[in-house]
Amino acid sequence: MTAIVDYRAGNLTSVRLAFAAIGEDAAVTDDPAVIAAADRVVFPGVGAAKSAMENLKRTGLIDAVRSAALSERPFLGICLGMQILFEHSEEDGGVDTLGVFKGQVRRFPDRAGIKIPEIGWNQVREKATGKDGQMKEFYFVHSYYAEIVPETVGVSEYAGVEFTAMVKRGGLWACQFHPEKSGRVGLALLKEWLAC
Repeated sequence: MTAIVDYRAGNLTSVRLAFAAIGEDAAVTDDPAVIAAADRVVFPGVGAAKSAMENLKRTGLIDAVRSAALSERPFLGICLGMQILFEHSEEDGGVDTLGVFKGQVRRFPDRAGIKIPEIGWNQVREKATGKDGQMKEFYFVHSYYAEIVPETVGVSEYAGVEFTAMVKRGGLWACQFHPEKSGRVGLALLKEWLAC
């Protein structure tokens, strides 16, 4: 069973429907026991880091989410759900987050002619040791970005900043973009994650 974590900060319906479109029955839950027992865990997110961390604390989900992310089970973080896996976010004056990945989440710099948040399609370049690979386009909505870290496997660029678009560590995958809003390429990524 695939559990989609409900911590009052997610685009739950669109994520659940994306999994349904590829034949995966995913259940939305805020029950730590269900998350602990799930075969796979999806950690979506829309909104601000500080309020999301407050919601995780209030609902008693911090330990369940961190444990799931650090386990051997497949885990997928999406957008804010990826950012919260890092150590700290600058959003809302700064907040410590889950610390699953080392690194910071920073706000895009203000630049003339650049709109923040980034909303729309952007290219993600595969980052491989010693070479850079294929580019694909995914749909982004964000004002903050994660630094590039050793686990970064996909990079993108906006407002003159190269940032982490995707990280992987075994079955733990997390992406800044929204695969559930990225059409066929997004559904293909979800299928690939289900197969890991």
